[in-house]
Amino acid sequence: MSSLTFTIIQTQLHWEDKAANRRMLEEKINSLTEKTEVVILPEMFSTGFSMKPGQLAEDMDGETVAWMKRISAQKKIILTGSLIIKQDDKYMNRLVWMLPNGQMGLYDKRHLFAYAHEDEHYTAGSKRLIASVKGWKLNLLVCYDLRFPVWSRQGQHAPDKHQGLEYDILIYVANWPEKRSHMWRTLLQARAIENQCFCIGVNRVGKDGNGIQHSGDSMVVNPLGEVLYHKANEEDIYTFTLQKEDLIDIREKMPFWKDADPFLIIPD
Repeated sequence: MSSLTFTIIQTQLHWEDKAANRRMLEEKINSLTEKTEVVILPEMFSTGFSMKPGQLAEDMDGETVAWMKRISAQKKIILTGSLIIKQDDKYMNRLVWMLPNGQMGLYDKRHLFAYAHEDEHYTAGSKRLIASVKGWKLNLLVCYDLRFPVWSRQGQHAPDKHQGLEYDILIYVANWPEKRSHMWRTLLQARAIENQCFCIGVNRVGKDGNGIQHSGDSMVVNPLGEVLYHKANEEDIYTFTLQKEDLIDIREKMPFWKDADPFLIIPD
């Protein structure tokens, strides 16, 4: 059975200052003393949750993706988080899953937060990204996606009894406001329970340029919905290891996933 070690970086962000955020995050990553394999940053980690993509967007050859590539290679880690990307005259809130060898996976946020007019500035994605690491499968999503269980719902595609589900870990990167933190915490637990997977939520802290306060409340939840880690209202860097045998044990003893309804997701 394999293990996988993650580091969560729950941090304040410099509002719409990409260079300052890259410097700050590089210092935090360089401060790590424990061995880690995957480092998770918040949503729009280089800018904060800004509705100014025309001023702040980069392309995939821009400085921030290059920074992710350099850090990942130097530290021999997988580095992930979302940032503002321009492609074909469209703007995306794009999660980048950067491997040390420079290869990457991409996920464009599917559910745009219309309450804050995100849908007026960005283009929604239509494809999920499920990454593979050391025999683990990870479903990578962004913030508001958390409210929509259909998009994260497990599919049953693999025949092996230990790998009979589509993925093992759900990861949400976010800029989720403090005033709705109860919903954030509750839904992270719900997604873990209904999908019989580990669920990791990484949120920012502090007040953004619009005066919106964020409490963090980053969490790690096991497939039973039990909270393994939770931190609110302060910056934190937390490293932890998940064990595949714990996941398989739960799925074998309580194979609720076998009774799920079949379905097919057909994006617009």
